[in-house]
Amino acid sequence: MSGAEIIDFGCRVNAREAAVMRAHAAARGASGDLVVVNTCAVTSEAERQARQAIRRARRERPGARIVVTGCAAQIDPARYAAMPEVDSVVGNREKLAPDAFSRPGPRVSVGDIMAPPEAAGGVPDGLGGPAGFDGRPRAF
Repeated sequence: MSGAEIIDFGCRVNAREAAVMRAHAAARGASGDLVVVNTCAVTSEAERQARQAIRRARRERPGARIVVTGCAAQIDPARYAAMPEVDSVVGNREKLAPDAFSRPGPRVSVGDIMAPPEAAGGVPDGLGGPAGFDGRPRAF
């Protein structure tokens, strides 16, 4: 297999994120020895299917590095880290970084998604208007 395998569960957001992760992995030269499972936490059935996929991935690709991410992993990283099949758990904020899966990282890398993000510095050039948003006080 060429490139990383992304196993995706859940909503359209997960599908879009899987495409981004796939592109980042390809750009970083990720090999076929990487499996990323992008979990969903909407239903207990989605979580059960994700755990089942993790176990199946380990059976089918015993030498692969298995990384679990997504909402279920964000909510309960310890549960997924405790699975013997899982090599690492990556949080929702961390998973979209270009180098998130390019190398083995810490066993659990899950930040607090409820913490306020860092404030953006300034308004990018080219947005126009004195306020930076075509004269509007806020961006759309």
